[in-house]
Amino acid sequence: MVQAVHRAIQVLRELATATPRLGVTELADRIGIAKPTVHALLRTLEAEGMVVQDRETGKYQLGPGLVTLGNAYLDSHELRTRAVNWADRLAAQAGAAVWVGVLTEGQVLVIHHAFRPGGSVQTLETGASLPWNACALGKAIAAFLPAERRTELLAGELQRVTGSSVDDPTRLETQLDRVRETGYALDDQELTLGDAGIAAPVFDRTGEVVGGLGLVGPVERLLTDTARQECAIAVREVARSLSRDLGAPRNAGLHACG
Repeated sequence: MVQAVHRAIQVLRELATATPRLGVTELADRIGIAKPTVHALLRTLEAEGMVVQDRETGKYQLGPGLVTLGNAYLDSHELRTRAVNWADRLAAQAGAAVWVGVLTEGQVLVIHHAFRPGGSVQTLETGASLPWNACALGKAIAAFLPAERRTELLAGELQRVTGSSVDDPTRLETQLDRVRETGYALDDQELTLGDAGIAAPVFDRTGEVVGGLGLVGPVERLLTDTARQECAIAVREVARSLSRDLGAPRNAGLHACG
């Protein structure tokens, strides 16, 4: 690994978690490298638009150049490209928002968000990073990962976002086994109080799980007995159609779904 590149990435990651900005000294302390080195990295990143400096405080925050890179990543992501029409169709059918996500470093990155129908104000969640254990998308993906990778996730950090978040590895493992049986995952106010999620895995041409697709909305809209059954069927069927659109074998993941 090239050390300068590694350190630059460390700087960006620290700024990504900082509220709201960090100075040279703070970054040097967090990363454990000399202040002159941090300053040189920041000046280079600033010249490329990756960070910007607040002229009043002298502190730094992430810059607009990262938005361009992020959008380029999303625009070129095959799952997102293929998912747009399917997600819009599901949102219209279920009357709820639809998220499409991929798993990266123990977090679910939302790569597409189809708004729920209607004129109410909604916040675009594309680009949001969610703890895998606290959302239906994460559980839907994790359940179909190879056993070794699934074990690593269960042994890693399990975040509690709300009082309903599940951070016990044994309980989560039981939930993942259930997801493999039914083909879909649930979260009941585990990510956001008052909201629920129903998600299913998406597979690629190799038959491996590459992401998830799911509904997100108020608990009373998604998790009543009738609604849950209808939504689960719809989510699972759309996820299967998306998987086939990606070239997945027709039986990808279905052997574990009963």
